[in-house]
Amino acid sequence: MEPMNIRKYPIGIQTFSKIREEGCIYIDKTEHIYKLTHSSSNYIFLSRPRRFGKSLLTSTLRSYFEGRKELFKGLAIEKLETEWNQYPVIHLDLSLAKHSERENLIRYLHSFLEENEIRLGITPTNTIDTNLRFKNLIVNTYQQTGKQVVVLIDEYDAPLLDVVHEDENLPQLRLEMRNFFSPLKACDPYLKFVFLTGITKFSQLSIFSELNNIRNISMEEDYGGICGITEEEMITQMSEDLDILADRLKTSPEEVLAKLKDYYDGYHFTWPSADIYNPFSLLNAFASKKLKPFWFESGTPTYLLEMLRKFNIPPSKIGGKLVRISAFDIPIEQMKNKNITPLLYQSGYITITCYDENTQLYSLDIPNKEVRLGLMENLLDAYLDVSNEEAGTAISLMSVPLRQNNLEEFFRQLRTFLSTIPYCENTDYEGHYQQVFYIIFSLLGHYADVEVRTPQGRVDVVLRTKTHLYVMELKLNQSAERAMNQIDIKNYPERFALCGLPIVKVGINFDKETHTLSDWSISGG
Repeated sequence: MEPMNIRKYPIGIQTFSKIREEGCIYIDKTEHIYKLTHSSSNYIFLSRPRRFGKSLLTSTLRSYFEGRKELFKGLAIEKLETEWNQYPVIHLDLSLAKHSERENLIRYLHSFLEENEIRLGITPTNTIDTNLRFKNLIVNTYQQTGKQVVVLIDEYDAPLLDVVHEDENLPQLRLEMRNFFSPLKACDPYLKFVFLTGITKFSQLSIFSELNNIRNISMEEDYGGICGITEEEMITQMSEDLDILADRLKTSPEEVLAKLKDYYDGYHFTWPSADIYNPFSLLNAFASKKLKPFWFESGTPTYLLEMLRKFNIPPSKIGGKLVRISAFDIPIEQMKNKNITPLLYQSGYITITCYDENTQLYSLDIPNKEVRLGLMENLLDAYLDVSNEEAGTAISLMSVPLRQNNLEEFFRQLRTFLSTIPYCENTDYEGHYQQVFYIIFSLLGHYADVEVRTPQGRVDVVLRTKTHLYVMELKLNQSAERAMNQIDIKNYPERFALCGLPIVKVGINFDKETHTLSDWSISGG
């Protein structure tokens, strides 16, 4: 039986005061707030993926600096803060300035400034320059109140992200944003605290070249859990929610925790770090009593998919990266040389999984099941000209014979599926079909890898299920027999002899004209 009291989840609510006043669940991050606002730095930047709690954190800072002590009753900061001083706050949310041409962006910036002028009782400045209006707002607010000003800028990079792949629009919008933010340095005597959030690091977009005193806490260990929900926070502050979800799914809290971990956990923004759960997906799972890819259903960043397509980065190359610390801060110009690792990381597609102090290398990979499935579904149309719904149904049906180790039936279904979809460009090479296999096996929830090194060469595809390991060689317009002969001649299975699973050799041939399997050969298992 579910308890009579209704748990209120702040789905879509990013305003701290509203969450507290309406009695919604709030994961207490106020100890981080106190530490942040009492540090020696008063210019702070934080990078986190979309829907990871940046806006709520910014809103919480606003309530804190406005001295709204009553909203923090029962939270950690109530015992830490003794003064509760009030400061005037300029709050700019630039998330609404997406998909803007230069003229629209300027209009948006004026609108944001006007909202703050009205709220703070400042007479608007008659100027067409957004940077001058921003400067005057800061200075006039300081002169009118006699107090230093707090500036909170949420999603500072939103106007730029959708055009990072565009050679024409990016420089124009970047120049406009650089001019807009320029007063932050000139107005330093009038500023108490400046906090900016975004997805990309500020140096990558080159719009804060004059402001060299920003402290970037994105990878600082002390603030690794400032956004998102840690497992400890979930267990201690959401134990009731775990029980309710377990009851609805007719399982134990321990099993529910394992499923939630598989779907939504695995983020690390520094190392060492506690495991971080995606807060948007986790709260939606508790609210709906279902496990679904909520984060991806809420919208996929088009800028990143465009970059992946533009530079022809295959799905199998998204994860499994080793990088130095400098790779997290590569400017946009260098990303255009196919190095989009920083965008993949900051967008939440890959995350830190380990750090080796000896080599000073970070290991990066896809964090969890939700991201892997959502990513593969969105990339599927780049390899198969078919709707996600149609492909999803066909691929789901293929899971049955694969789970039963019935490869003959699996390949028959795959051949039928590929033969019924329209012609897709760039299919005249083996690598295309490698990626098709990688996507399909990933969507089926199995471990797959391509171009796996062995002492004698590289295996095209390695698939591992719960019961078997499949070593696959792919050919185009040749024969399955020739593919199998290559496996035997180069003795690929020897490389995997200690895997603890029966090894199955699979030779596959694709037909260039029909764009599907023509024949296959299976041995072992």
